[in-house]
Amino acid sequence: MRFDYDVIVVGAGHAGCEAAHAAAAIGARTLLITMDMNKIAQMSCNPAVGGIAKGQIVREIDALGGMMGIVTDRTAIQFRMLNRSKGPAMWSPRSQSDRNRFSALWRHILENTPGLDMWQGNVVALRFDDDNRLAGVTTAEGAEFNAPNVVLTNGTFLNGLMHIGRVQFAGGRISEPASCGLTEQLVGLGFKADRMKTGTPVRLDGRSIDFSKTEPQGGDNDWHGFSYLPEVHRELKQRDCYIVYTNERTCEILREGLPDSPLYNGQIQSIGPRYCPSIETKIVTFADKTEHQLFLEPEGEDTQEFYVNGFSSSMPMHIQIEALSTVPALANAQLYRAGYAIEYDFFDPTQLRHTLETRLVPGLFFAGQINGTTGYEEAAGQGLVAGANAALRALGKEEFTLSRDQAYIGVLIDDLVTKGVDEPYRMFTSRAEYRILLRQDDADMRLTPVGYSIGLADERRFNLTEEKRRLRDEIIAFARDYSVKAAYINEGLEALGTTPLKQGVKLIDLIQRPQLTIENLAALIPAFAELLDRFPADRRDEITEAAEILIKYDGYIARERQNAEKLRRLENIKLPLDIDYHKLTSITTEARQKLDRIRPVTIGQASRIPGVSPSDVNILLLLMNR
Repeated sequence: MRFDYDVIVVGAGHAGCEAAHAAAAIGARTLLITMDMNKIAQMSCNPAVGGIAKGQIVREIDALGGMMGIVTDRTAIQFRMLNRSKGPAMWSPRSQSDRNRFSALWRHILENTPGLDMWQGNVVALRFDDDNRLAGVTTAEGAEFNAPNVVLTNGTFLNGLMHIGRVQFAGGRISEPASCGLTEQLVGLGFKADRMKTGTPVRLDGRSIDFSKTEPQGGDNDWHGFSYLPEVHRELKQRDCYIVYTNERTCEILREGLPDSPLYNGQIQSIGPRYCPSIETKIVTFADKTEHQLFLEPEGEDTQEFYVNGFSSSMPMHIQIEALSTVPALANAQLYRAGYAIEYDFFDPTQLRHTLETRLVPGLFFAGQINGTTGYEEAAGQGLVAGANAALRALGKEEFTLSRDQAYIGVLIDDLVTKGVDEPYRMFTSRAEYRILLRQDDADMRLTPVGYSIGLADERRFNLTEEKRRLRDEIIAFARDYSVKAAYINEGLEALGTTPLKQGVKLIDLIQRPQLTIENLAALIPAFAELLDRFPADRRDEITEAAEILIKYDGYIARERQNAEKLRRLENIKLPLDIDYHKLTSITTEARQKLDRIRPVTIGQASRIPGVSPSDVNILLLLMNR
């Protein structure tokens, strides 16, 4: 039996799974500790992955060598590319997954990852050596494991408290115990903790739903997915989701139940997610609306269990049942379980470095909801970064960070570390100032070389990425050099609904037209078709789409890259870690206080701290020049 490790990861949710896999893949001897080995990567709320900006994060995880994209594709029961009517910077993949298969596949991956062990137990304390250095963890069962690097990914379990109406009970998830002890120890070490709230809707028996009174919503059946690996694809039967709507009577019942709602009777004091509000929050915030959209989403390939997306609630059980019964399709709905809210401890993320290592305790890393975020994807992205850095620290290698113009994961972590949170943080495309550079189609181009350089992405993935880059650039070079004669192609252009040519042009000029694509032009130009026919059949669509986006949006991409280069100069100006901001009387008092608390690493990070004005930044620049 082994008790000594390089890295210990506490918690096997989405952050913990990616952290443990990343640490072991890089070469650190790793232990993953979870309270229940049958609940690994549990999809506690919606059994879905991706969505606006979240899908981009999953693509980035895959590009770096993480596992979430692979697991999602292989367990998907519906896939959709959201925002296809908008520009490619807004395209966001989303997948409905089979909850049980998702968890089972993650467990299979972890159990077969070289260098990774697993232990079922409840960690109640960190251990320190005689020199006050982090030395490992202790479990409630009395087991002691040793490691100089620990990643905490405790999710909603730290002093978790659940609410259904006025009923309260301790727990980290329904039917699972809370985790106690760690918060108190960390606060004793000087960490700042607070409480947050999240929730989940009822689950319904599909046999009791009248689907004739719903609007079916099917998925996409094209080649798109989350993983860049060509052999990874959807393996399960695809299923529809269904749309229904609440009505005025639904809202009346919910309003009558507000006095017993933990959110409005003072029972819950913590802040819930703004962008995934409970149904009771919707009827209060949008009091003039009587109709709210609900999505009935299957929880698996074969199960009858349905998730009611949009009806998250902590109302008393009888209110939830009565309100749902006013929706025609759900008049006879049979519940598997009621919705509930959960309060839990989190730690102010401004106490972290960009590696997600804590400033107070070297070797201690936080990832996921412990940092005040919400969402599987945000958790997994943090877990990968924290696990990778814990391993790199253990092996004495250079740390790994991602910048804001490099990845949505970089935006996420910089926002957390620089700005902190006052509500559960959720990623949106609007949070990224360089979203044209952070598209879901090119995460592999941006990040696979990075993942390969730290030992996370393997050589085969790297070679596939470089082959895609070469073939993509071949298309662009061919299109830039190939001349098209008007007489030769005008009939075909008219058939495709675009203006015929008055004179010959380069092929690249035609591809830039919104009505035309690389594939429909290849059907008109044999030499172009011959080039594309040489590409691997299982990757042709992906490669041509990548080339087409670069051609059509070349001007926008170039301008965004120039803007990023200008601002990157601020990121290259380092601030001394021991600077005494309180002595800088030429900057505002608020700026001095916030700079001293957050301790930014660069001028760029300092400029993004709320309360630090442009004039404060100019003064810092002057001081650095001196």
